[in-house]
Amino acid sequence: MSKNIFTNICQQSLFEAFFKKHSKNLHNYLYYKYGELLNPQDKVQEAFIKLWENCKKVTPDKAKSFLYTTANNLMLNEVAHQKVVLKHQKNQPKEHTNESPEFLMQEKEYLQKLENAIANLTEAERIAFLMNRTEGKRFKEISEILDISTKAVEKRIYSALKKLKAQIEEL
Repeated sequence: MSKNIFTNICQQSLFEAFFKKHSKNLHNYLYYKYGELLNPQDKVQEAFIKLWENCKKVTPDKAKSFLYTTANNLMLNEVAHQKVVLKHQKNQPKEHTNESPEFLMQEKEYLQKLENAIANLTEAERIAFLMNRTEGKRFKEISEILDISTKAVEKRIYSALKKLKAQIEEL
């Protein structure tokens, strides 16, 4: 077994070779797991960008695992986002409402604040929070999916709630 002389994947030729070797397989993995609607090609590109941004921390033997985990998390975030979008669309008032234009404007501003506040959460907090609040999963279910303790899930969700309440006065 030959010893790898590289300590990270930052060398451009090494990164290019890694990209050529794994990009198609990663795309196929995401495509077959999540389908075309969530745009797996974009997530492949984003995953490689994150790998490049973190190249000094990632050794070549850990790069594939980092890449697949990152891409999968990006897709899970997109799935969660789409669920929020669908839920939001279901809750949209019909064209002909009795609500005043002022109320509709305030509601739109509130939803925008909420979306921005959720976007400002850390990835870990956002995933746990959305799994709990939009999918209705219990802490134990989330801990099994994310492979973390139930206490860690509680901490992430409560931290997310605290940040959301601090950013949005209406909550």
